[in-house]
Amino acid sequence: MSLQDFRTHVDQSCRYSEEFVNIYYDCMDKKRRNLTRLYLDKATLVWNGNTVSGQDALGEFFESLPSSEFQVHTLDCQPVHEQATQGQTTLVVVTGGIVKFEGNKQRFFNQNFLLTAQTTIHHALYIHI
Repeated sequence: MSLQDFRTHVDQSCRYSEEFVNIYYDCMDKKRRNLTRLYLDKATLVWNGNTVSGQDALGEFFESLPSSEFQVHTLDCQPVHEQATQGQTTLVVVTGGIVKFEGNKQRFFNQNFLLTAQTTIHHALYIHI
């Protein structure tokens, strides 16, 4: 990959990541029932050391959380080299900021995502795994 191609790839990765983060936290705060659509069927979430796996368990977990208000202050994204993912386009996305869950005081948070491209009939989508 040429330097120009690499820069273009990184720029696209940053745009996709920013779009994903906006959608994810909007769903977390306002449309939690839609949040599992951003996860693969066999996805695993680790939340404060607790593991949740599979679509049904993820849906139950998200619905059990109190309402939230996330404010993302930092976002970093790095494309994962294709040799590490058997050619699958993958991004590491790291976010940080402040969250307030109903009935709790405001806290700092950070969250890491591993996104992978999934092809649909219409286009490629990045999905959290």
